[in-house]
Amino acid sequence: MRRTSHSHRPRRGTAAGALFATAALLAVGLQVTPAGAAPPGKADPGALPAKLSPSQRAELIREADATKAATAKELKLGAKERLVVRDVVQDRDGTTHTRYERTYDGLPVLGGDLVVSASKAGTTESVSKAAKAQLKGLDTKAEITAGAARTQALNAAEADGGKKIKAERAPRKVIWLGGGSPTLAYETVVGGLQKDGTPSELHVVTDAATGKKLFERQAVHNGTGNTQYSGQVTLGTAQSGSNYTLSDTGRGNHRTYNLNRGTSGQGTLFSGPDDVWGNGSPSNLETAGADAHYGAALTWDYYKNVHGRSGIRGDGVGAYSRVHYGNNYVNAFWTDSCFCMTYGDGASNQKPLTSIDVAAHEMTHGVTSNTAGLIYSGESGGLNEATSDIMAAAVEFNANNPQDLGDYLVGEKIDIRGNGTPLRYMDRPSRDGSSKDAWYSGIGNIDVHYSSGPANHWFYLLSEGSGQKTINGVAYDSPTSDGLPVTGIGREKAALIWYKALTTKFNSRTNYADARTGTVAVAGELYGTSSAEYKAVQDAWAGVNVGTRPGGPGGTTYENTNDVQIPDNGAAVTSAISVDKAGNAPANLQVGVDIIHTWRGDLVVDLVAPDGSVYNLKPFSSGDSADNVKATYTVNASSEVAAGSWKLRVQDRAAQDVGYINSWKLTFP
Repeated sequence: MRRTSHSHRPRRGTAAGALFATAALLAVGLQVTPAGAAPPGKADPGALPAKLSPSQRAELIREADATKAATAKELKLGAKERLVVRDVVQDRDGTTHTRYERTYDGLPVLGGDLVVSASKAGTTESVSKAAKAQLKGLDTKAEITAGAARTQALNAAEADGGKKIKAERAPRKVIWLGGGSPTLAYETVVGGLQKDGTPSELHVVTDAATGKKLFERQAVHNGTGNTQYSGQVTLGTAQSGSNYTLSDTGRGNHRTYNLNRGTSGQGTLFSGPDDVWGNGSPSNLETAGADAHYGAALTWDYYKNVHGRSGIRGDGVGAYSRVHYGNNYVNAFWTDSCFCMTYGDGASNQKPLTSIDVAAHEMTHGVTSNTAGLIYSGESGGLNEATSDIMAAAVEFNANNPQDLGDYLVGEKIDIRGNGTPLRYMDRPSRDGSSKDAWYSGIGNIDVHYSSGPANHWFYLLSEGSGQKTINGVAYDSPTSDGLPVTGIGREKAALIWYKALTTKFNSRTNYADARTGTVAVAGELYGTSSAEYKAVQDAWAGVNVGTRPGGPGGTTYENTNDVQIPDNGAAVTSAISVDKAGNAPANLQVGVDIIHTWRGDLVVDLVAPDGSVYNLKPFSSGDSADNVKATYTVNASSEVAAGSWKLRVQDRAAQDVGYINSWKLTFP
């Protein structure tokens, strides 16, 4: 039956932001900067991240803030738009990457973030935007009240299974840009508990004209001591008189607190008359504190020593850790609002989730939040989770702890399932029974812990290559989706490429295609576009079904990246690509489609050949409520002459949702 209003359009919910899914227990405008004269296999020193002190970073932020009006003018932003500096990172050659949020007529623009990369001389080299839509002539007068938006948000939290729900603050008026077209809306933050007992910080965006939900996201991201998992280790502590505390004065004063099975508050700072913490047994409450404190120190050291980042925000300030959350709580999570990591004690309170990789995973959620800000939903949510897994593996290998050697397994020490298996496998993610090995159209609709699989797999392939091998005593066997081999470049290079892309290319809406674009660009900047590293990045993405291999299948690609607006319930629109290839088109012509739209089932998508022949790629489907069409279709076009004007034709056949053709391409094997 045809729906008549938005009320018949339930939006998909977002997954809980913990280390694992409860049910399972567990760019635009990018340019490649030519690399310098670095030897083959070595990164261009100038393209490496600079090691900024907190004061140097603060000065760069002050400079960006002082020139933000000029930057807005250069970017041709509207008269009512303003830029807000969020973060600044710099390369060693002086290239500066400034991340901005936007406001419109004083209202925050959600999904309007962008990164401007400028040379040492101040020349803008590239701009990466989360959304292309222009902000002009918007009416900022709401049709519904803030109270109505609050009620709608509370109902959404209840529908997600929330408990003890409450609005943490009054709804604020915003411009919502996450759906492609700017919409006046309210954002309400709902607290309480998620259905598994994890604290909730649910952000609900409500249309200020209709009162309907536009989007929701969960902001709680579920990451000498005698430790349970790492043996006897050295901890950073503080002494006052005859008393010691788990306060790491050498790492931003990171502190570790004991919640003592509580679920609120900061807890009690671990303290004692000696500088010995725990006995290796979970029955001693200090043991979990020692593990968490140690994991935080290793993560701090990795980011600072390897990537030049001083703390999660880059400002030299340490987060804090809370252990012994709840009773038999089988999870861990990062919370932006408290700038802290929280760890449960696991089943029967015997397996605290405080191993090295879990600690690094949770802290990395903080790094992601303070850099790219990947929205914890859809494909960007999967990339958010994968970032935490990727950097956790990098931290674990870098630590080289003999009791917990580096591996490409996630949570192997905490034994969530109780059968000795890890939470996730990076060499072949599907081994956990739910994660995906490769990208496919619709992967953004599954739980973010499972849609992280392709990026985790990409990192493993880029680090170690495909096929069978044993590393630190662990056997791996990594396949590729195209059946072709991938040669690894080493995990240090792979992690560097991902981190630099995260901090200089990715934005809140980055999807898998964008992640490929960003990492390829970074590989070119670091190692040159003719390097083995540059090719390997593309090969690894092809190995998880994102893009094609250079010089191999799909060697001839034609693309149109110009936006074409799609009228709501209106006439069909087209985007054309001119092909100059001789002979007939192939039987396996690849049509890559990237369409931004808030209800993709409304759309009919066709490929129109030069002679007018029509090949339907996607039919109308009123019940398909997911966002966007991001897919690669295979068309038997062997009866068509290749040369000529090919068109992508898109028509919206239902009212109330809008979007645009972002880009599309034709690939001739």
